[in-house]
Amino acid sequence: MSLFTRSRQPLDTAEGGADSEDDTGWAGAAGEASGATEEAGTAAGEGADTAGGADTASDEGAETASDEGADTAAGAGEAEPAKETAEGKEVAAAKRDEGAEAAAKADGTEDQTDAPESADPAERSDSPPPGWFGWRRRYPRTARGVAMGTTVLAGALVLFALLVPNRLERLGPEAFFRLPAEGILLAGLLLAVPPRSRRLMSVAAGALLGLLTVLKFVDMGFYSVLARPFDLVLDWILLDDAAEFVRESFGRTGQVLAVVGVIVLIVAVLVLMTLATVRVTNLMVGHRAVATRTTLILGTAWITCMTLGIQIAGVPLATKGNADFVNNRIEQVQAGLKDGRVFEKQAAVDAFAKTPPDQLLTGLRGKDVLFTFIESYGRVAIDDPAMAPQIDSVLKEGTNSLKAAGFQSRSAWLKSPVTGAGSWLAHSTFLSGLWIKNQQRYRSLTTSDRATLGSYFRKTGAWRTVGIVPGVRRAWPEGKFFALDHIYDSEHLGYNGPYFSWTPVPDQFSLEAFQRLEHGKKNRDPIMAEIILASSHNPWSPIARMTDWDELGDGSIFHQIKKEGTDPKEVWKDPERVRTEYRHAIEYSLHSLTEWVERYGTDDTVLVFLGDHQPVPTVTAGSTSKDVPVTIVARDPKVLDKIADWNWTDGLKPAENAPTWGMDRFRDRFMTAYGPRGD
Repeated sequence: MSLFTRSRQPLDTAEGGADSEDDTGWAGAAGEASGATEEAGTAAGEGADTAGGADTASDEGAETASDEGADTAAGAGEAEPAKETAEGKEVAAAKRDEGAEAAAKADGTEDQTDAPESADPAERSDSPPPGWFGWRRRYPRTARGVAMGTTVLAGALVLFALLVPNRLERLGPEAFFRLPAEGILLAGLLLAVPPRSRRLMSVAAGALLGLLTVLKFVDMGFYSVLARPFDLVLDWILLDDAAEFVRESFGRTGQVLAVVGVIVLIVAVLVLMTLATVRVTNLMVGHRAVATRTTLILGTAWITCMTLGIQIAGVPLATKGNADFVNNRIEQVQAGLKDGRVFEKQAAVDAFAKTPPDQLLTGLRGKDVLFTFIESYGRVAIDDPAMAPQIDSVLKEGTNSLKAAGFQSRSAWLKSPVTGAGSWLAHSTFLSGLWIKNQQRYRSLTTSDRATLGSYFRKTGAWRTVGIVPGVRRAWPEGKFFALDHIYDSEHLGYNGPYFSWTPVPDQFSLEAFQRLEHGKKNRDPIMAEIILASSHNPWSPIARMTDWDELGDGSIFHQIKKEGTDPKEVWKDPERVRTEYRHAIEYSLHSLTEWVERYGTDDTVLVFLGDHQPVPTVTAGSTSKDVPVTIVARDPKVLDKIADWNWTDGLKPAENAPTWGMDRFRDRFMTAYGPRGD
């Protein structure tokens, strides 16, 4: 049933009334559908047979009409003319007036003062076809119940839009027991403006509420993954990435169903919210006196609650959340538009741009320098009480085994520009020395001539630069910007095993492939490598496990390992299981890396490994920290001596109070420690 349509009582009569009366009666019933309920009462009084009071009108009218030999039912009848006496006409007219008055009372239009646009059905384009309300005449109680239920649902929908927060953790019962300033103000405006303006305003308000509701839903998703709201200027490209992630995790069918479901939901919210707002508006106008008093009372209550700071369960009773929401979005858009100019100025400053190549990175000449990112390896893995014991055991074991192999290590914290996702933003921040916090900055960076760590290693002519990037499964033109002489993506590592959800290649195999393709070659130049370990990428199910390095082969062994793993659809039904699987994934990545260093590391190996960002809020459990661990491992004591003044913690586990730097500061500090400071 349309949200526009008002309940209309049937007339229990057989034949009677002219077609013109039935059509004219539509003016009263369809006024709400066109947003003009206030015109309907007058139209009904001018000759329409109406719903409320139909039983009385039809019974009395029928008796009089039968005495006089005329069919004069109180509802719409056939087009056949009736023969009425003068007395019959007067009685029938009186009964029709009684029916119209009763209908006006039932629909709440008796106090309307706005004149109808036209009482002539021939002049109204919204007149229904004959028999439009037939079912409502036959089932009056059902029609009345449907109308009442639809009105209640419309009011609940509008209230939901006004009060729903944009974060899942705030979506509790207390969020809906508040007084929205925007709703009270909108009600007052709709009651005050003329009918034609009111119709336009109610439609516009409904569409705006629908858009705000959709944006709040999108924010819920972004807060759940990225711990921040959706950016109206910079984040559209991430929607494509989200669809791709769903496809990799749940298959093509899951992706199609998800995309179709989102589109249907958006359209449904916009349409239903508009219809609901129009219906609530018509209800207020139909009960103008009551609505006006109620609006004044609520307005007074809102001011009082706001002044006194009254709260329910820690939530303010008086709210202007939608106004703040819109204002924040306006500021966000303005900042996004200005950010390009700010970033351009920052990117123009490079302390090492004029440093001669023979003076760059002199403290690392002859070393293999491996910058390794562990996906989603965040501070939560070390600090969270539910994970700390197991991760601490892995790090302690790794520290001891590396020490036994002659390696020393130092650790601290870096603050990532992102959390939850956006690994490429963290990677580019670390390598470029610029704060790459959004996609616009990333695009500007990768189309500029800004030098990265890879650029400076290549500039010296003393290193071959390579990239092990198993997460790349299609063209990656940005790879040229990072100055990598050769890039090994998921298709060029020699892997013939299965995907593990999003992860194309298990970490142990990626490291073994690096050894086979580059590091293990004889008579080679020193290597600077960027290595991405992706096994700890969301959704952390199923997870690969460690196997004998000599049995890795072409990766076919992982087919059986995957079968033994968990199902992501089942894991993600329980947040605790998600956290457990995340911990297992981090353990696997750390074991893979430390065992590779023990197995293949040399006196010339310098390993820098770090997390790129914290995991999603489901794992961080409300933590707002963006810190990630960073560690430098080397067998040559001179390498670590050069960073002694950094005051980093001995071992693979950074102390709680270890230094914390912005990730964008690492590049310049690293180059300063291992070479002269630039001009």
